[in-house]
Amino acid sequence: MSHSHTIRLATADDAGGLAELAAVTFPLACPPGATQEDIAEHLRRTLSAEKFAEYLADADIAILAIDDGGELRGYSMLVGRPTSDPDVASALTLEPSTELSKCYVHPEHHGLGAAAELMKATIEHAAGTGAAGLWLGVNNQNAKAIRFYEKNGFRKVGTKSFQLGDSVEHDFVMERALHV
Repeated sequence: MSHSHTIRLATADDAGGLAELAAVTFPLACPPGATQEDIAEHLRRTLSAEKFAEYLADADIAILAIDDGGELRGYSMLVGRPTSDPDVASALTLEPSTELSKCYVHPEHHGLGAAAELMKATIEHAAGTGAAGLWLGVNNQNAKAIRFYEKNGFRKVGTKSFQLGDSVEHDFVMERALHV
């Protein structure tokens, strides 16, 4: 059963709620071999309330949030500047391209259409910025996410590495055209 979700641009007031949501959702996307210590360090370093406050203050970053009566149930983060990763830069075919840096939905909302609604709003937002393409990195072992992204028009165009603690994870770089 699906119901419509309110999706809005996140504001500075959402930093704490986004960090709480990230603490629930990020571990679900990690590869099976990821340690709790590595996950906790990544959350502290990149998904804390302080980091979300920095992201929200950055003019090149937009965070869309699923707001379910004041509770954040999902979010996506778009980064509208060229990538600094040479592996990604060489794989992309569409310029300018916006990165879909994060896209997570609370597990209680899986299967309810929330992820599809969030992705649709995210693609529309990215298209509205004038970008030609949208790209993301997804762990090559995350079959569920890869299927979801393929269903939403993304295709594999390359690979990149991702450091998670002491281990180097391998991500697929996926890209889709933005048609306005």
